[in-house]
Amino acid sequence: MGGDYAPRSVVQGAVTAAEGGIPVILVGDRSQVEAELRRIAGGSELLASGQCAIEHADQVVAMEERPVAVRKKRQASVRVCARLVKEGRAQAMVTAGNTGAAMIVAKTVIGTIPGVDRPALAGVFPNRKGRTVVLDVGANLSSRASHLRQFAVMGHFFAQEIIGTPAPRIGLMSVGEEASKGTDLTRQVFQVLKETGLNFVGNVEGRDVFRGTVDVIVCDGFVGNVVLKTSESLAGYLGSLIKRELASTWRTRIGYWLAKPALEAYRRQTDWSEFGAAPLLGVQAGCFIGHGRSNAKAVKNAIRGAHGFAAADLHNKIREKVAELHNKEAALLS
Repeated sequence: MGGDYAPRSVVQGAVTAAEGGIPVILVGDRSQVEAELRRIAGGSELLASGQCAIEHADQVVAMEERPVAVRKKRQASVRVCARLVKEGRAQAMVTAGNTGAAMIVAKTVIGTIPGVDRPALAGVFPNRKGRTVVLDVGANLSSRASHLRQFAVMGHFFAQEIIGTPAPRIGLMSVGEEASKGTDLTRQVFQVLKETGLNFVGNVEGRDVFRGTVDVIVCDGFVGNVVLKTSESLAGYLGSLIKRELASTWRTRIGYWLAKPALEAYRRQTDWSEFGAAPLLGVQAGCFIGHGRSNAKAVKNAIRGAHGFAAADLHNKIREKVAELHNKEAALLS
């Protein structure tokens, strides 16, 4: 029940997802959740049928609290949610609450995939041809070459299984396409990624996020988070600019009605709530972390994404590939 608009938006989004056939467990204060379900048309019926269930949690980690507070709050909703996944009562967790707290419980309660040192948040961006997966977008502000190699493996399978890209092209974010460009880290990672057996195409630049020249872009969390926040801000600014200019004269208002279908398509392509939340790849099950300002649509789409992740058994596919890479390394060192 985390997020700026919880519990109302969270319950509304969960109800919509449940109506679409996805069983949902709502974790939070039982009385508040039940009150919201009674308010929403069909909510009580979903609860009675078992399509929606409630798991009581009487503590929260507030957005302004330090993430480590979750270590002491054993009945915090995000921690209870992670326990449900660990115990097999749920296949994935979705939260719009404190990001740091969600990452802590994902790693310590659900656990990381063997061989994955640093789970990574994967952001999905529109491009000219489809979608670009960028990771990490904020889980790790600094990384080693081995971490970025793991990000590449996880991004490959996410793009393949969830986005539907048969043979994802992997790019490394740098300041030039040449292998010699970039920092000491990117030059080292370039050589490491050549040995993964993935479809690594070399360095890419910031402009490639939206060009569709690659399907997965690997970077550390500092760079990725700047890309994510800048892109969201730019999309919002362009949307408001277009709206303002189209409303400026009677001629442009007529033009707006003629162009409305195209403008609506643009809005869907650039609206982060259409994807819902970013998956934290590298843990033993699905973990999706959304914006604190997630509305009901974002929550619904995040739940759908988590359901697809679980159905694809993605964490096990990542585990197998990471183990394969480590076995190759061990053979080379022996």
